[in-house]
Order: sequence, then structure tokens, then C-alpha cells
Amino acid sequence: MKGALAFATISEAATGLALLIAPSLVGQLLLGEQLSGVATPVARVAGIALIALGIACWPGWPTLPGMLIYSGAVTLYLAYLGFAGGLSGVLLWPAVVLHLILTPLLMRGGPQSRDL
Repeated sequence: MKGALAFATISEAATGLALLIAPSLVGQLLLGEQLSGVATPVARVAGIALIALGIACWPGWPTLPGMLIYSGAVTLYLAYLGFAGGLSGVLLWPAVVLHLILTPLLMRGGPQSRDL
């Protein structure tokens, strides 16, 4: 079972990395259509989530590092989209602030926390 879980976590993390680097190519290969417009940043957030999922589900690891990486990375990426990407939906900045608060709270959990 651990072998299957390790394979699944590596596969999901690799897919997440691919979504971060080349979201249109992944869209073309998976869905038969290139991603464009707002689908590109959404795919990158999904990529961050898949990488965090891979980390959180690695056999024998606590879930906290995956959630911490997700929250920190999504904070930075959404803030980047707001400042440099020109995107500004009504919930963009509240989401940035929420993750900006959540990330240090997760950090306070520290290595002694096995689960959230």
C-alpha cells in the first residue's frame, strides 16, 4: 500500500509542477484544449494544491508541511496576480489576507503537530 501511495503522491506532485510551469501544455494533453485567459492562473493554483497534496500525503509524513506550503505559496501567487497580473476579483485580496493570516498560524503548529 505504501508503494501505491508513494507513486500517487509523486504523480500528483509532478502534475502540479507541470501545471505551474506549462499550464497550457497540460491542458492540451489532458483536455485536448490549451488553457488561456483566467484558466491559466486557476491551473497554477491547482498546481500549487497538487504539490501540497503530494507533500501532505507522502507515507509517514505529517499533513502540516503540505498545508503550510500550500498556504504560503498561494498567498504569494495570489498577491503577485493582484499586483503584477492585473487581476482584481472582489475576493482576491480577502483570500490573500486570509492566507497571510493562516500561514503563520500553521507555522505555530510546528513539527510536533502530526495532523491539523
